[in-house]
Amino acid sequence: MGEFTREYLELLSEKYPNTASVCSELINLRAILALPKGTEHFISDLHGESGAVRHILNNCSGVILEKVRRLFEGLRGEKACRALCSIIYYPREELGALRERGELTPERVRNTLEDLCLLAETLSSKYTRSYVRESMPAGWEFVLDELLHIQRDEDANQHRYHDAILDSIIATGAVDSVIIALAELVKRLAVDRLHVVGDIFDRGPDPAGIIETLMRRRRIDIQWGNHDILWLGAAAGSPACIFTVLRITCDYGNEMTLERRYGVSLRALGEFCERVYGSASQKTRKRALSVLGFKLEGQVIKRHPGYGMDDRLMLERINYNDWTVELESGVYPLNTTELPTVDPADPYRLSAEEAALVDEYVDAFRESQPLRRHLDFIYRKGSTYLVCNGNLLYHGCIPLTAEGKFARVRHGGRWYSGKALMDYADAVVKSAWVSGDESALDMMWYLWCGNDSPFSGRVFHTFERAMVDDKSTWAEPRNAYFRYWNDEKTARMILAEFGLDPDTGHIINGHTPVKAVKGESPVKAGGRLFVIDGGFCKAYQKTTGIAGYTLIYSSHGIGLKSHRPFEGVAKVLSENADIESDSVNIETFPRRRYIADSDEGAVLRRRIAALDELLALYRSGEIVEK
Repeated sequence: MGEFTREYLELLSEKYPNTASVCSELINLRAILALPKGTEHFISDLHGESGAVRHILNNCSGVILEKVRRLFEGLRGEKACRALCSIIYYPREELGALRERGELTPERVRNTLEDLCLLAETLSSKYTRSYVRESMPAGWEFVLDELLHIQRDEDANQHRYHDAILDSIIATGAVDSVIIALAELVKRLAVDRLHVVGDIFDRGPDPAGIIETLMRRRRIDIQWGNHDILWLGAAAGSPACIFTVLRITCDYGNEMTLERRYGVSLRALGEFCERVYGSASQKTRKRALSVLGFKLEGQVIKRHPGYGMDDRLMLERINYNDWTVELESGVYPLNTTELPTVDPADPYRLSAEEAALVDEYVDAFRESQPLRRHLDFIYRKGSTYLVCNGNLLYHGCIPLTAEGKFARVRHGGRWYSGKALMDYADAVVKSAWVSGDESALDMMWYLWCGNDSPFSGRVFHTFERAMVDDKSTWAEPRNAYFRYWNDEKTARMILAEFGLDPDTGHIINGHTPVKAVKGESPVKAGGRLFVIDGGFCKAYQKTTGIAGYTLIYSSHGIGLKSHRPFEGVAKVLSENADIESDSVNIETFPRRRYIADSDEGAVLRRRIAALDELLALYRSGEIVEK
């Protein structure tokens, strides 16, 4: 007996009951190993900007335009290439616009169908025919499969057959549906796998729209960001997370996200503010939510002294006689004396009305089925980090000491650092989502903002930003990781910790906006680490100078894309405008990479080894064929 047990091989024989079925699968798997590795697309820090995110996914960070230019630019020119791309990005909208302008002539329709067929056929060359068929939109598999696989023969029979299919599409009035299906197939084949390196939520107006878009992707993974952790904690029922979500939502004026998308009404908050503060204005709501947040966070910190966050117990640092607060850097005046619910003798105790409000919103978040559906998707597709095809993906940081070593963090009586800390955080998130017990929910809040949380990486100064006007107090100290992330030795240490080759591996990081406008580079540590948070969030674009970075990892190499602000679908439809992007080739492989070189290849080789053993047992008669 070889590598696999007799019991395992007998179970395998139920799926492959005879020599012919084993040989057929071995032929298939060995052939797959010879195909090029699929293109991977990395995006990060989406922050509710659904329009820009949808477009980046539609154009695959420029991959589709590159393919279209390669096929058609010499014959048709740049303008025609961009016009075809607009149809691919937004087929339903663009077809409607062309028809309204009288530009959707029979000739235009036929040329578009033929161009899309050629493009899809070209892209399909990297995949098995069965994979391509599985990628086809439901209901159109037969038509698309026939259009994409023309066999040349001396009598041009297949070309006549192809032309007859196109004629039938037009005659039956199925043009729009087929073009939409072809456009969707092109987008699915252009990128094999999408990696979302954290922070779907907060700041921008429509995280729900982003999630609906992501839920339609076939191959996707998510590395949770600190804002995703916050929303996971809120949906699971953490009061501290819930009132942080409410505060951020009000800070950015995104109340409609909660009310219309998730059915969480802010009416109760407004009524509470009217009764207790005498006003329900935006400013008053923010103040009330801040105070509630300080109380709930204080309760969590007091329940868990091991978090080491006693320095963030800010309500007990206030002098309620002169309305100042004592910070490490000095004594500062508060910007308000209006704290009607705070008892100086017991500042973290909720008033009766606050307690009732907390209970109401805990129920509202837990009972929102749309919210649960979206966050369950984030949970199922997500993880703290991912090792994939030689790359290490995580959103925040790997906490380090001032000396550049892995920081040791104590939780539940045990010490964790490096990979073990990330694995522990992953287990906590899963426990909180499944069980929702208080300790796990408290830990979700810690992971959102804790001093040594791998999702955060900084000391939050939420109190100072809300209550002290002196901006010198607002600076938030960051973990030493961000001092060392440009050091190649540190990046190599992290890669080795996660079992990757320091000579060839890469770290792909989000979380921290790259200030491109000031000359900061997203490529760090001698090309071992990439930071791809470049500013999808409009609130950051003045700071970053761009509108986001994305990364493309194809079979030929790694390319970084920096994007300029998206000007809207209307401009795409009227002017064939695209997000303008600058491409930087980071690494070109000395030879093309194939599935045999990927993680998928390693899995396939193990399956091949098992089938080889089963085949030998069939041929020796030790297992009887069926």
